[in-house]
Amino acid sequence: MALLAVACVLYLGNTFAQTNSDSLAYELQRTKINKMLAVRSQKFGKYDQSLSQHTGIFGLQTKKDIRRSNAILMDIVKTDNDIYKQLKILLDYRTFQQTQVADKSKEIESTNLHYMNTINTLRSQNEKLTKEANEAVLSYERSSRNFIVMLIFILIALVWRLWNRYNKKTTSIS
Repeated sequence: MALLAVACVLYLGNTFAQTNSDSLAYELQRTKINKMLAVRSQKFGKYDQSLSQHTGIFGLQTKKDIRRSNAILMDIVKTDNDIYKQLKILLDYRTFQQTQVADKSKEIESTNLHYMNTINTLRSQNEKLTKEANEAVLSYERSSRNFIVMLIFILIALVWRLWNRYNKKTTSIS
């Protein structure tokens, strides 16, 4: 029984250690996405600032201003695409974790059922062996009792025979 408890503790320890590493990867991915969002926010601030810059005559935007704004906007789009990719990875981590938890749950449930079946089998075997041991003890007690009774009868018969011989000798002598 102690061996079973040790095995359960080791199994659960391994499960929790693996969960922690998966959670760490998930948290690292979240941190990465948050940093990317901060960079995107800075780029959007630059884009907003570039839209308000008018270096042309009479305060109008020049082609260069528009191109600079478009370049910043394209950079924001690339950053957004990278963020979407990282979000997909994050969601895949989450899906993987949920699948892993479900699989572990099924595995633990299956293991527990096997343990319960083994315990029930061992209990029934224990009851059977206890019953057989009790029957063997009763059989031994009966055999011992019969042996003692037979021994007493033999002793009585022997004493009776010796008594008869002694009486015959004493009656034949007198």
